[in-house]
Amino acid sequence: MIIANIGELATPQGTAARRGEAVNELKIIENAAVKIKDERIEKAGPEEEIIPGKDSCTCRIIDARGKAVVPGFVDPHTHFIFAGSRADEFSWRLQGVSYQEIMARGGGIVNTVDDTRQASARKLYSLGRKRLDNMLDLGITTVEGKSGYGLDKETEIRQLEVMKALNRDHPVDVASTFMGAHALPAEYENSSDEFIDFMIEEVLPEVADKNLAEFCDVFCEEKAFSVEESRKMLEAAEKAGLAPKIHADEITPLGGAELAAEVGAVSAEHLLKISPAGIEALSAEDVVAVLLPLTAFSLQEEYAPGRKMIDQNVPVALATDFNPGSCYTQSLPLLIAAACLYMDFTPAEALTAVTLNAAAALNRAEEIGSLEAGKQADMLILDAPSYRHLPYQIGTNLVETVIKKGELI
Repeated sequence: MIIANIGELATPQGTAARRGEAVNELKIIENAAVKIKDERIEKAGPEEEIIPGKDSCTCRIIDARGKAVVPGFVDPHTHFIFAGSRADEFSWRLQGVSYQEIMARGGGIVNTVDDTRQASARKLYSLGRKRLDNMLDLGITTVEGKSGYGLDKETEIRQLEVMKALNRDHPVDVASTFMGAHALPAEYENSSDEFIDFMIEEVLPEVADKNLAEFCDVFCEEKAFSVEESRKMLEAAEKAGLAPKIHADEITPLGGAELAAEVGAVSAEHLLKISPAGIEALSAEDVVAVLLPLTAFSLQEEYAPGRKMIDQNVPVALATDFNPGSCYTQSLPLLIAAACLYMDFTPAEALTAVTLNAAAALNRAEEIGSLEAGKQADMLILDAPSYRHLPYQIGTNLVETVIKKGELI
C-alpha cells in the first residue's frame, strides 16, 4: 500500500521520548507519500522519491487528497474496563458537594467497584469493545488500560483477562496495567499495609503467571497508599516481571515523582501537585511524565505544570485518563486543545506528546509513535491541511482515515 498525495506529513522522529526543545521539533514533508509493506513503513518522504512511476505502480494507492497525515494517536493512561455510571456524582460536584460527602452517600471509587464486581466478563468485554470503537474513531490506535475497579482477586483478574481478549480481537492495541492498589476497599478499611500484602501475595502471582499485564501501577497519595507501601508494591511487581508505573502527586506533593525516579518507573502520571524536587528527579531519569489535563478540566483543578516540565527537560506525554469518576471522556481532540490553551504547549509539542512520547510511556517508542522506516504502519489522514488544525479546531474530530498495521480500518 502507498499513501500518496499527502499535503503535509507531520511526525516526530526517533525511538525514545523527546525532551526539552526537541519536543517541539517535527519533521514536516510537503507533497509526501508513505510506502507500507508487511504492516510496516518501508519509506516515508517526498512523493517523487517514494513513487517515481506513480502511473505504472502496481501497489494499492490511497489518495490523501492533499490532506495532512500524522502518526496514530497513543493514549497511555485510561481505566476503560469498568461497569456502571457515576453521573449523579458529577451533578453533586457541580453543586459544591465535597468528595467526603460523596463518599458518605456511597459514591466514589467504591461505587464503580461494586458495579464492576457484579459485571460478567461478557458484559465488561462488550462495554470495552464499544469504547475501543469510539477510540478508533478518534484516531487512537494504541491505548493503555488499567485494572483497579475490582480490588479483589477475582475481579482484578477478570478485568485483565478482558483486556487481553480485546487486544487479541480489536484493531486497537491494548497495553494492560495491573493496578490492584488503586484504592482501599471497605473490607480492608484502615489496613492498607495488609491490603498491599494481599495484592503482592495473592493477586500479583496469578497476574504474572497468566501474563495478563505488562505494567503495575499504584496510587501513591495521602488518601490511598504511602510512599513506602507504593515502593513495596512496585518492587514486588518488578521482580514478577511487570514494569513499574505510578499515580503520583495528584492531590498533594507526597513524593510520588521522586519515588518514580528512584524505582526507574516507565512513567509518573497525573503530577498536578508535583514539587520542584519531583521535577528535578524526573528530569534526571528516563521517566515519562504523563499529564492528564482533561481530569483537571473535569475537576476544575489547576493544571499540571507541563510547560515547566518541558523547559526543565522532562519527557512529557499526554493522556485522557478516561474513567467513570473524575474524567469520563475519550476526547483526544479536546485533550490536545486543552494542552495548548491551558498548559502552554505548542501544537507540535502536543502532537509529540500524544504520539512518540505517549508511545515511550508504554515502552513502545521503538515500534510506534512516528512515521519512519521500520516502524509499525499506524497513521491517520486528517480532514485538514495541517497538523496545526488539531488544537485550532477545538474539540473537533479531524480524523478522516485510520490505518492500523498497514490496514485501512
